[in-house]
Amino acid sequence: GLPPGGPSPTAPKRTGKAKVMQIELVETFLDLCDTRSFNRTADRLGITQSTVSGRIRSLEKSLDRRLFQRNRSGTSLTLEGLRFEPHARALRVGWSEALRATRDAGPTATTLRVGLQRDLTSPQIGDWVRAFRAYLPDTALYIEADFSTQMCNDLMQGILDVAVIYTPKPHPDLYFETLSEVRFRMISDVADTLAAIPADSYVQAAISDAFDRLHKTLLPGLSASAIQCGQNSLTSAMLTALGGSGYVLEDTAADLTATGRFAYVDRAPVIPQPVYSAIHLRNRHRSSYRKLIQLLGAHVPGHRGFDPG
Repeated sequence: GLPPGGPSPTAPKRTGKAKVMQIELVETFLDLCDTRSFNRTADRLGITQSTVSGRIRSLEKSLDRRLFQRNRSGTSLTLEGLRFEPHARALRVGWSEALRATRDAGPTATTLRVGLQRDLTSPQIGDWVRAFRAYLPDTALYIEADFSTQMCNDLMQGILDVAVIYTPKPHPDLYFETLSEVRFRMISDVADTLAAIPADSYVQAAISDAFDRLHKTLLPGLSASAIQCGQNSLTSAMLTALGGSGYVLEDTAADLTATGRFAYVDRAPVIPQPVYSAIHLRNRHRSSYRKLIQLLGAHVPGHRGFDPG
């Protein structure tokens, strides 16, 4: 039994702050599993290297096991660290789901959080939302636009449920499927043919790693532009403001050439960009997620059709 007067003064205090701190230890451990560098983890988490070291020591003390080995060749997981990693990932997911369950409000039983590649937030998104509401009327929807790397991180942490991305970030907790393919066309208001494109007015679209590699292969002479844009909307705005030549999404190219100012560049290759869906592995076979991905696929230009079943 307890001693008179309550718990022993040496007993640990189980406070909400302590629980949050334990999650921080797990997050730090998992980031270090990815980077294998105390310096890189410190930079990514916005903390000092000594804080990273302190958190790992605290976690190792709690588990009474050494999780990492540090030597001249770098940082590596011990056998105990390898065994703990899948449990740490499950702890992170469970914590994220617990937070979401307590924060969701309103009459709906579920909220699905969707991330879209910034280039793919077209005006047709309203049609997709209407279709989503028709198939899942009791589910609330949260939508945000972001870049592939951040959305993959948000999926791993349980912040997002589904994402539509350009660049998959391989990870044991994530599952990717090819949804579709969008196409980029070169337009210009200064030249009609590819051979006549002046490099000094070329606006290079830096859409993804895959896009950049293909662009460099097909157009080596235009792959060191002084102006680079990471979004279709920025490339379009830059061309409209300054003039010149560049690749934009096919729909954007059609709109800009329809103004009469821009024209398609003869002999310029069309550059395809694959579009992927990304979800956490645990949701791979859940019917609501499958429907959501099908609906998202129908929203993306170039989709292969939608059969909701």
